[in-house]
Amino acid sequence: MSKKSRKKSSKTSSGSSTAKKKTAKTRAPTQAKSAKTQRTPAGKSTGTIAKAGSHKAASEQLNSSKTASPPAQAKSGPVEGQKAPAFRLPRDGGDVVTLADYAGRKLVLFFYPRADTPGCTREAIDFTRLAGAFTAAGTAVLGISADPLKAQEKFRDKHKLGVPLISDEKHEMLEAYGAWGQKSMYGKSFLGILRTTVLIGPDGRVARSWRNVRVDGHADEVLEAARSL
Repeated sequence: MSKKSRKKSSKTSSGSSTAKKKTAKTRAPTQAKSAKTQRTPAGKSTGTIAKAGSHKAASEQLNSSKTASPPAQAKSGPVEGQKAPAFRLPRDGGDVVTLADYAGRKLVLFFYPRADTPGCTREAIDFTRLAGAFTAAGTAVLGISADPLKAQEKFRDKHKLGVPLISDEKHEMLEAYGAWGQKSMYGKSFLGILRTTVLIGPDGRVARSWRNVRVDGHADEVLEAARSL
């Protein structure tokens, strides 16, 4: 082989080697950029997911605290010796009843949860049974619930009740006398009518009150209290 051929062959081999090095250098930054490009969205995605998860957890905690808020507490009502709160409400038959209608007389107010339910029916029948005895003791009797007038009149007719029934759908009288408050049933708390009875004296003041009434024998106990007043 001549010297010229050897030089040419050497240059060709050297050039091929240099091209390979340049290609390798070109690939390396390209791969690095590609890897960097792939990692960046992944990092952003993870941060976005973390933020979203944190926001969702905070929202759930806030909603949970709102849901767990206890219902508002009702008024406790007048205590014995205090002046009885005034009222003006419709009664069965369409008339309007006020506290002033009974000025100078003794008055029994029995608050019951709902017309024509077992306990309320027994209580209303017991007061009806003793209506004559209450009249003899100079005492009037009124039954109060949040039922509309039609329900009260149906209740009266079905059981032949002999005491006036007042409709307090807006709970104004119920709240004023402390017969509206927190109750619980099947593990749930809610606001409703508390079975309550109030005896008002001739002076217009509360003489006696019964809270969380047990129906059996209650009307007889109230009658005795009215007689002794």
